[in-house]
Amino acid sequence: MILNEHIERKGNMYPSKVFKHEKDIDTFFFHTENGVILQLTVLRDSVVRFRYTTTNTFEDDFSYAIDKKALNGYNSLGIEETEDSYIITTEKIAIHILKSNLKVTIYDIEDDSIILQDEQGFHWEESYELGSDIVKMSKISADAESFYALGDKPLHSNLKGKRVENWATDSYAFGSNTDPIYKAIPFYVALHHKKAYGVFFDNTFRSYFDFCHERRNVTSFWAQGGEMNYYFIYGPKMEDVVVKYTQLTGVPEMPPMWALGFHQCKWSYYPEAKVKEITGKFRELNIPCDAIYLDIDYMDGFRCFTWDKDKFPDPKRMVKELSDDGFKTVVIIDPGIKIDYNYDVFLEGLENDYYCKRADGPYMKGKVWPGECYFPDYTRPEVREWWATLFKGLIEEVGVRGVWNDMNEPAVMDVPGKSFPNDVRHDYDGHPCSHRKAHNIYGMQMARATYHGVKRAGYPTRPFVITRSAYSGTQRYTSTWMGDNVATWEHLVIANRQIQRMCMSGYSFSGTDIGGFAEQPQGELFARWIQLGIFHPFFRVHSSGDHGEQEPWSFGDEITNITRKFIEIRYTLLPYIYTAFYNYIEEGVPMLKSLVIYDQEDVQTHYRTDEFIFGNQILVCPINEPNTKGRRMYIPKGIWFDFWSNTVIKGGKEYWVDADLDSMPIFVKSGAIIPRYPIQQFVGEKNIEELVLDCYYTKGIEKSYVYEDENDGYGYKKGVFSKCDFIYTGKNKEITIQQFKTGKYKTSYQSLKIRLIGSPFKIKSIELDNQDFTPDISYNDGIAEFVVPKDFTELHVLG
Repeated sequence: MILNEHIERKGNMYPSKVFKHEKDIDTFFFHTENGVILQLTVLRDSVVRFRYTTTNTFEDDFSYAIDKKALNGYNSLGIEETEDSYIITTEKIAIHILKSNLKVTIYDIEDDSIILQDEQGFHWEESYELGSDIVKMSKISADAESFYALGDKPLHSNLKGKRVENWATDSYAFGSNTDPIYKAIPFYVALHHKKAYGVFFDNTFRSYFDFCHERRNVTSFWAQGGEMNYYFIYGPKMEDVVVKYTQLTGVPEMPPMWALGFHQCKWSYYPEAKVKEITGKFRELNIPCDAIYLDIDYMDGFRCFTWDKDKFPDPKRMVKELSDDGFKTVVIIDPGIKIDYNYDVFLEGLENDYYCKRADGPYMKGKVWPGECYFPDYTRPEVREWWATLFKGLIEEVGVRGVWNDMNEPAVMDVPGKSFPNDVRHDYDGHPCSHRKAHNIYGMQMARATYHGVKRAGYPTRPFVITRSAYSGTQRYTSTWMGDNVATWEHLVIANRQIQRMCMSGYSFSGTDIGGFAEQPQGELFARWIQLGIFHPFFRVHSSGDHGEQEPWSFGDEITNITRKFIEIRYTLLPYIYTAFYNYIEEGVPMLKSLVIYDQEDVQTHYRTDEFIFGNQILVCPINEPNTKGRRMYIPKGIWFDFWSNTVIKGGKEYWVDADLDSMPIFVKSGAIIPRYPIQQFVGEKNIEELVLDCYYTKGIEKSYVYEDENDGYGYKKGVFSKCDFIYTGKNKEITIQQFKTGKYKTSYQSLKIRLIGSPFKIKSIELDNQDFTPDISYNDGIAEFVVPKDFTELHVLG
């Protein structure tokens, strides 16, 4: 087909004139004269899918990213036709589609302002070399527009002026400008004129995003194959954009609470005596810890699902003894299966033809830790099922409680690109393709199969899985960490950026290798990283082992004591963290929020990278430079209490905050009710006899809630949970706390310790459920403390 100048220039081709349109319930089709079709589907009033084909027909609609349980439905939907456009309207937005070239402009229906507008819009380039179209989309960037998210990128939080690539890559010792790295999450959030929207480009080929890098006022994204298939998500609040994207791609189940405790890992702890030495030291020094990890050296010659019987002569006994001491054992499993005809797992895969093949038929062979390996094709349902069955030995028989998937980008040693060649073939759940399409979801599908295997073998306990590589939607199956970082102050800064970015990308259960994987941290850096790590959903120390020890006691008594202090804070905050996780799975709300999410209308937040909100009510800012006894930080709008001194600070400006090595800047929002547990050496060590509620004074109203369940198992899905909603109302001489309870779970404690922090008056009288109440009241550093029955409905404190 020879196209005229109107639709072809500089190698790019464009849609021509629309000659007809069709409607099928919530989906519209716009056909152009040169065979382009735009399929536009309205999922929600503010969530719209745009899907283009250049061949007059669409391929089967299939996505690994979209959650089958994703919420759909809208309040209103209509279409009208004008002389030059089609206009589709919902309750929130109006979508204008030009008849002449399919260009799209999206308006906020409330004030008729432009949210997003095509520049060149959809266009494509035929690639003889790739054998497919390079599909492209360009948008006009609004004045002062900012861009965020896109997964684990180590770059500055605001991506304005950057060009990035999505190609899951083994990136040992990456730096602040390394791109791409381990994950491919093609979702970004944009903000301009105090309104936010998101774009999720659901295309698993190697893809790129340009945020005004090449052209000052243009944002574009493109992929080396597949469809132009993207979702537009409107807020206008940033948090609403993230919530809707998270609901679209899914959330995990509740983790076992121990998974939110402290984890210790190294490449590698062996033999058994060394593992026992490490775990024994934790208990000796009273440093809380819930999980110990075994890296590749626990295996027989790095063969997955085996044990080295010289190093670990009786794994079941060892795991049981560790469990009796409060430690859950987590083991690593990589995708490479050693080519060994005396190895049962290898033979099973071979006999059933489960391994990936090259284009001309032979198995894909690559070198990883065991030497030459074959690799399962996790995009085949029967292979995932087989892989899931392999965990019975580790989980059900030995008693391992968690599995750690590494090297699953997939990583291959000593080859260009450090991965599979493009000609490798995959089933892709009945949609056969090359590795060009399957690469970015390979790790996701491995993690999916692992998750189902661990869940099945460990039932009725909840599974715990961690993965290095991921695509959008992987959060449904597994936690993650950011890969092989470095023991430098720069990487402490990067760690903070990455977890904020991951939480904004729908993947809250994330953390980094505390202290750095490569090289040796100094004690000061280790302590500062622990301080940051207690406010990351996944909390693990991991190191390469090449440089010596990296346990909490490895840096002298001062650092040991600081580390213990902050890990203990983590454990007292477990009910707060657990509640934040529940809020994440129930509502899609990120567990950790960049300041720009907290207050997008304050332009001071748009380029802040250090401060963040943990949960909904704790403000954190790490110290990320050596020899520092404090720092300047931005306190966002509102009234905040210093966590250490309870000093009140008014937000909306920058402050100097003192923070010696044994401290860090932490603030709590006024009106917050923060639940606290006693210090435990591991989750479940103590029977919780009393829940402490730290109640921070506000003159006004603030809502909080506490979620609890059995900390493991699936009773919570049948209503066996406790959710206590609190409404705090503060006046000059009066504090009221109302409680509304739901759920059938009976907590082990019968009472609540109320701590009134920052109250401007001395207590004269208390009413509990409209009755006079005279508890013993003590004052500690100005904080009034007293105990009430846990089932009260209204507490009234008068001054």
